[in-house]
Amino acid sequence: MKLTCDEATQICDKSQYKEATLWEKIKLNLHLLLCRRCGLYSKQNNVMTKCLEKHKNEDCSKNNCLCAEEKEVMEKKLKENI
Repeated sequence: MKLTCDEATQICDKSQYKEATLWEKIKLNLHLLLCRRCGLYSKQNNVMTKCLEKHKNEDCSKNNCLCAEEKEVMEKKLKENI
């Protein structure tokens, strides 16, 4: 049942997109209790996903590209949430 950090990050990614099985989620949560590095990865992954989802919904420009100011704002929000 031991999970490597590589496996944990893969399951973390799958879990965010609702593709992980219940067993994978259980193993991931046990691993996250013991591994700070993977816990940080999971937290950063969640923050990035939320920022990207929020940006998709805002549709700030016609071509959906971030301007320099939007990139700075996103970077600042990411750093605040980490």
